[in-house]
Amino acid sequence: MKLQVTQENLSRALGNVARIANSRNALPILSNVLIKTSDNRVCIAATNLSIAITHYIGSKVTSEGSITVPARLMQDFIASLPSGVIDLKLEETKLHISTEKYKSVINGTLADDYPVMPSIQEGVSWKVPAGTLKQALHQVVVAASNDDARPILTGVNFHTEKGQLFVASTDSYRLAEKKVMPLKEEINLLVPASSIQDLLRILGDGDEEVVVTHDEQQILFQLPDVELVTRLIDGKYPDYKKLIPAKFATSATLSRSDLTNITKVSSLFARESAGSVTLDVDEVGKQLSIRSIASQLGENTAEAEAEAQGSANITLNSRYIIDALSSMQGDSVTIGFNGKLEPCVLKSATDDSYTHVIMPLKS
Repeated sequence: MKLQVTQENLSRALGNVARIANSRNALPILSNVLIKTSDNRVCIAATNLSIAITHYIGSKVTSEGSITVPARLMQDFIASLPSGVIDLKLEETKLHISTEKYKSVINGTLADDYPVMPSIQEGVSWKVPAGTLKQALHQVVVAASNDDARPILTGVNFHTEKGQLFVASTDSYRLAEKKVMPLKEEINLLVPASSIQDLLRILGDGDEEVVVTHDEQQILFQLPDVELVTRLIDGKYPDYKKLIPAKFATSATLSRSDLTNITKVSSLFARESAGSVTLDVDEVGKQLSIRSIASQLGENTAEAEAEAQGSANITLNSRYIIDALSSMQGDSVTIGFNGKLEPCVLKSATDDSYTHVIMPLKS
């Protein structure tokens, strides 16, 4: 194998791929990245057997070949080189890397020993703009669980309903749902949230199309230069729709930045109470206030002007409120609930496609 590639392209590809190479895996070769030539391009790939990412970059290939090299070393080394052209030359299992002023050799392992990259032979395919998918996944993945004791809740649910694609996640304390776009195909898939985080790193903000292909076990996201394939989580996702109230006895519409600010201030006094703050909606005073008490430090009340209907209070986790607000778009937000022990719903006043639900705390 002998080829030339730019430092910028190789560094970006390694940055996307190398993070999933796992040095703690039982198979030592999984801490390597695979480098091979393919149709006058270089393929940089890695897998941990649950997820695989492949990045293709343009190059000037003189001779074909393949090798695997330690992911962390290769990524850090290439990132440290100055921009410009890099020469890669493989001699047996030694990868010679040279630029105008740098010459290095990295000891590799035969590519034949690397696991076969997973692929989907037959499956259902559909397309979605990268920017649309990125926004939707960013808005919902925050609510996915990190607790492996309930694997189903560690995923993001892709499903269709009445010809619309929805993505949703919940950890049983909060729920996020986004209506993405019209879709004819009937789907109901559960994608690991950890894989969604990796996908978000490679998705762009533009209108380039992502081709999504899936069968009963895997799902593949294809961009023009990058492919990500991951296993699906097996199981039935909870029927979360019944948790979302249709009407509210108490609601308030206010500036999203104002609510973010008063929540952040109140959260400083809520650290010893696991983030517990009390929201008080006052219809007469036309305001929403947040109160927090720290027995050792003091207490705080912060207020913001709001268009209020009904007067009541509810106790929530301040971090969940901040996460929800940071996932939203638009200048104003509506918050509604039906009592101290009922779910609290946050929605953008100008975007009806995103819903965020937070379960109350016992005050």
